[in-house]
Amino acid sequence: MNTWSVTLTPAITRFFGDLDNYGFYKAFPQKGPSTKTTGALGVSINKQLSHLFGASADFHIGSLRGSKQALYNASFRSNFLQGTLNANVNMKSLLFGTRKLKRWKWDLHAGAGLMWFDTRVYDLTTGQMIRYSNDRRNYSSVTQGKWEGDGSVYTREFVFPVGSALHYELTSRLDIGIDATLYMVNTEKLDMTVGGVDNSKANNVYGWRRGDSGLDKWAGLGLALTYKIGKNAVRVGKDGVYDPAKGRYHLRWADPKDLLKEPYNPTMNDADSIAKANMPKPVDPRLYTDTDNDGVADLFDKEPATPAGSVVSGAGVAMNLDSIISSILRGKFAPECEALFSNIEFDTDKATIRPASQDIMKKVVELLNVKTNCGIILVGHADYRASYGYNIQLSKRRVDAAKRFLTRAGLTDPSRVTVEYYGEYRPIAPNTSGDNLQRNRRVEIKIVPMNMLRSIYQSGQRLDPREPR
Repeated sequence: MNTWSVTLTPAITRFFGDLDNYGFYKAFPQKGPSTKTTGALGVSINKQLSHLFGASADFHIGSLRGSKQALYNASFRSNFLQGTLNANVNMKSLLFGTRKLKRWKWDLHAGAGLMWFDTRVYDLTTGQMIRYSNDRRNYSSVTQGKWEGDGSVYTREFVFPVGSALHYELTSRLDIGIDATLYMVNTEKLDMTVGGVDNSKANNVYGWRRGDSGLDKWAGLGLALTYKIGKNAVRVGKDGVYDPAKGRYHLRWADPKDLLKEPYNPTMNDADSIAKANMPKPVDPRLYTDTDNDGVADLFDKEPATPAGSVVSGAGVAMNLDSIISSILRGKFAPECEALFSNIEFDTDKATIRPASQDIMKKVVELLNVKTNCGIILVGHADYRASYGYNIQLSKRRVDAAKRFLTRAGLTDPSRVTVEYYGEYRPIAPNTSGDNLQRNRRVEIKIVPMNMLRSIYQSGQRLDPREPR
C-alpha cells in the first residue's frame, strides 16, 4: 500500500496573548487598533504508519499581528518560521470503521517543535517602534537571558501544536480538507510584552522575569490540499469493494484488512455445484455412450443394436448365456474365463432388483460357480436428478443390492465380487429425456478373468474400502 503524502496548507492566523484585544475565549473578536488579518503557509510531509496512526514533519512560514490600547497602548507584528514533528490519529475509522463515510477522514494531531520569530512592538499613539525581540547589543536570541552571538535576527522557542483536520478524498491522488490547529509557544514574549510589569524597562522584557499572564498562543485555520505519493494509486469505488488487482490503495484511506478476502467456506450445495461445473467433458462421446445398453461402449461395440437385457462378449456381440452354461457343463468349453458384459436397470430413487434382471443374475451366479477363475465387477450409476453426494450413495445402495442378490442366489465365493459406484459421474446417455434417465439408472455387470479385476480399469476408480480385495 502507498504510505507517503505531501500537504500544502494556506491558513489564516490569529494571535492570543497580552497584545490581543479580546483574548483567547472570544470566538469572533473585533480587530484592535492597527490589527490586520495575517496568514501562514504550511507544508507537511506525511508518513502513514498504520491505517489509524501516522506521523508528519510540518513547516510553516507566516506572520502575526495584535494590539491592545488598554494597559499597553501598543501593537506588534511578528514574522516567523516554524518546524514541528506531529503524530496523527484517524478518529473517523477509530470510531466508525472504514465501511462508513469511506470518503471522509477526521484526524486529531499533536506534536512539538521549534519556532523562530522576529517581533517588533510599536506605540499606538506615535507609531514609533519601542522594542523588538532580538536586541543584539545586550540581550538574547532566546526569550530570556543574554545574547548568544549566533548572529540570527530570529528569537527561538519551543512550540507545541494541537489540532484537528477534516479531509475528503477527491481522487486517488488528491484530498481536500480543513485544518484547525492551536500552537502553544513556551513563552509569554512572542509579542515582546510581559503581563503585569513595566514593559518600558528592558530587564522586565528581555530578562528572566515572568509576568502574571499566560503563555502566548497562535492559531491557524487553513485549507489542506494533500497529494498522495505512490505507484498505481487507486481509491475504493462506490460499491465499497477493495480489489488489490486494480492498484495500490493509500494507507490513509484503506485498512489492509479490507484488502483480504474473507475465507470461503462452501456449503454442500456449493460444493455440489462446483463439482458439476468442473466435471470433465468426454474426449469422445462414444466412450460414454452405450446405445443398446449392453454394458459395452459404442466405441468398442461390434453389435451396437443388441436387444435390451442381452449378455454380450467384450466386443459387444450377443451371447446365449443358457447355451454357454450348458456347454460348460458338458465340457465343450475351455476352462479359460471370457469377458462378458450386461446392464440391469432400476426405478427412480430405488435400489430394488427388477424381476427381469433377477433371471439374468441367477444365470450369472450359475456361470461363476462353474468358472471359478472368473470374477465379477458391479458398477453402480444414477441419473443427475439429485445432489452429487446423494447420487453417490444411491449408486452404492444399488451395487450393494446386486451383491446381496448374487450371494443369496447361491454364489459360492462372494469375495470374487468387486463393487464400484460413481453416482451421476459416468452417464451413458445425456440426461435430457425419460428414456435416457432410465438408461443411466443402472448397475453394470462385468465378468472378467480374476487376473484382470484391476488392470483393465483406469486409475481413480471408486471402490468400497470395506469390500475384500
